[in-house]
Amino acid sequence: MHYGEIKKIDVANGLGVRVSLFVSGCRNHCPGCFNQCTWDFNYGSEFTQETEDEIIKALAPSYIQGLTVLGGEPFEEENQRVLYPFLKKVKELYPQKNIWCYTGYIYEQDLLNKNGKKHCEVTENLLQLIDTLVDGPFKQEEKDITLEFRGSRNQRILNLSENKKN
Repeated sequence: MHYGEIKKIDVANGLGVRVSLFVSGCRNHCPGCFNQCTWDFNYGSEFTQETEDEIIKALAPSYIQGLTVLGGEPFEEENQRVLYPFLKKVKELYPQKNIWCYTGYIYEQDLLNKNGKKHCEVTENLLQLIDTLVDGPFKQEEKDITLEFRGSRNQRILNLSENKKN
């Protein structure tokens, strides 16, 4: 997996002060996407053990509320397979911090459904680690700059940690 950027202080992509990882690779190619350079799976730098260590260290301060993963597309199968063990490690080291993830896919249809177009052998386990999922493709015709934490009205902010309690 490659990544385009790591923001060690981010207040735009989830609640509180966060560390954000922008993964590379996206097959959605939404018209009007704010981050088209990350569509390329080889964009940016390789995600290595050093990258993991850098993010783990950046998450340490008490003022950091959690980690946000966006892209690109975290739920492309090849990205899921790298993100799952990494996010599992983050949860083990920082159980008090939350994980937000952005996807252009639809939670129930594409991810949760075993026949969904982005469901693979690690999807269910990956979803268990995510506290908040922002789902849905960016739609230029529904763009709304007044929305918090999303770019278009069709996108949803799903509290997955609440679902795990039920």
